[in-house]
Amino acid sequence: MKFLAPIFALVALTAANTVQFEPLSDEQIFYINNLSGANWKAGRNFYPHELERAKRMCGVNIAENMEYNKKHLGIKDIQVREDLPDTFDPRTKWTSCPSLSEIRDQSNCGSCWAFGAVEAITDRICIKGGGQVHISAEDVNDCCKSCGDGCDGGYPGAVYQLYASDGIVTGGQFGSEEGCKPYSLPHCDHHTTGKYPKCKGDAPTPACQLACRSGYNKTYTEDKRKGSSAYQISGEQKIMQDLVDNGPVTAAFQVYDDFLNYKSGVYKYTTGQLKGGHAVKILGYGVENGEKYWLVANSWNEDWGDKGYFKILRGTDECGIEDLIVAGEPKL
Repeated sequence: MKFLAPIFALVALTAANTVQFEPLSDEQIFYINNLSGANWKAGRNFYPHELERAKRMCGVNIAENMEYNKKHLGIKDIQVREDLPDTFDPRTKWTSCPSLSEIRDQSNCGSCWAFGAVEAITDRICIKGGGQVHISAEDVNDCCKSCGDGCDGGYPGAVYQLYASDGIVTGGQFGSEEGCKPYSLPHCDHHTTGKYPKCKGDAPTPACQLACRSGYNKTYTEDKRKGSSAYQISGEQKIMQDLVDNGPVTAAFQVYDDFLNYKSGVYKYTTGQLKGGHAVKILGYGVENGEKYWLVANSWNEDWGDKGYFKILRGTDECGIEDLIVAGEPKL
């Protein structure tokens, strides 16, 4: 099964009567930056001919994930407290967890569904006192067949189920030699300029290896870290409360081609066609220039967007960002 969204024909106007441009064009970027009421800035992250590459990195089918979560994950009952802060950044609360400040790179593979989940799991293990280890995106992407189709997309909710039932081994980014199974696909330059080699084509899903790298001091089974729960969260304030209490969560949302140009500010859809669904890690939230936002870490390396991060409008379910929130707690 393929999870990547179908190609939509370019039309003059959408149902919302927004002006349309050629994706990733200078005209589209100019329009966004001069649109009254748009509190975010666009810039060139991808060349126009790289649209298919950008779509490749959106590995979530929104409708299928909604159905999966409804069937397999319960909604956590969260009591919102009166002292819930108006803004929250976990990097200033849990300063001994450097993973909260990391941006990973999924390479030229549609494994965002794996990254969005293991990044949040990694943070929560550290937050709850389990030390700073990195949960392996490689293990999930290559070996969890019930979670999806590897580089062709998958289900973040299924990653949390795997975490709670069987566990997931450790593993850092490509070239890190960290943990049992570091990511095997290299950092690559998805963008117009960057410090990495250019991405080349579409990476096939690496073969599953139920073993740790050579020289590692634990067996594959010994290295697994397990969770104690897997759940959905519904509602803006309940998402906020869970972030404050437990740390980052995983989200999936609809990506339109204007988002690919994001550079700064609070993103809100302005123009463009749907390109697919994408999974990410929500860290925190705040208010900028009067607009509420979610603070989000992407997995397209630190050259994209605002040093790898973006802000997206909060409280209005912008592009479905509040529809598919999943999380889990570690078993220590």
